[in-house]
Amino acid sequence: MNKNELKQILKPLIKECIKEVIFEDGTLSSIVSEVAKGMGQQTIVETKQRFPTKQKPQYESDEQAKARLEDKRKKMMEAVGGEAYNGVNLFEGTTPTSAPTNDNGQGPLSGVDPSDAGVDISSVMGKTSAIWSKMAGK
Repeated sequence: MNKNELKQILKPLIKECIKEVIFEDGTLSSIVSEVAKGMGQQTIVETKQRFPTKQKPQYESDEQAKARLEDKRKKMMEAVGGEAYNGVNLFEGTTPTSAPTNDNGQGPLSGVDPSDAGVDISSVMGKTSAIWSKMAGK
């Protein structure tokens, strides 16, 4: 008997014996439990938490915004000491100064205040629009 013949006879016998030991004797369950112990005892458990939903921001009307701003102004005057000036707003009717620029006097409008309205050219533009409308045939 050569090696291949012996292998053909023994292989089915060994296969059947292993199946019998693993499945019938309960060896498979002990193998699985040993593998599970070897992997560690960390178990991942998912928990779902409910977070409170954010409320949508409510936009205020212009009147509400003005009232809120006026209320803030009154509180600021009280905090600064509105009574020190007999309730008179010293800065009423004033405008803030423009921020200084670092252009060293360069540029076409370097010496002009940014809040300056400039020259009114509406009458000039009004006449040209009439000319353009005549040219277009309107």
